[in-house]
Amino acid sequence: MGTSVLSLRIDKELLDRLRRHAAKRGMSVQDYVVRTLIRDDFDERFSAAVEETERFYGVT
Repeated sequence: MGTSVLSLRIDKELLDRLRRHAAKRGMSVQDYVVRTLIRDDFDERFSAAVEETERFYGVT
């Protein structure tokens, strides 16, 4: 499995929150974000968010 780069532009407040969460776990911000994205329940939460968005916008 190879790696790729994902660049994000986020505001200072969000970055500060990510730093605090990562520090609590003894992790870098990058590691914290990656681990958050690959959690087992990511697919379920993503699907639920898509369904909720579709209901909100009336997509059938």
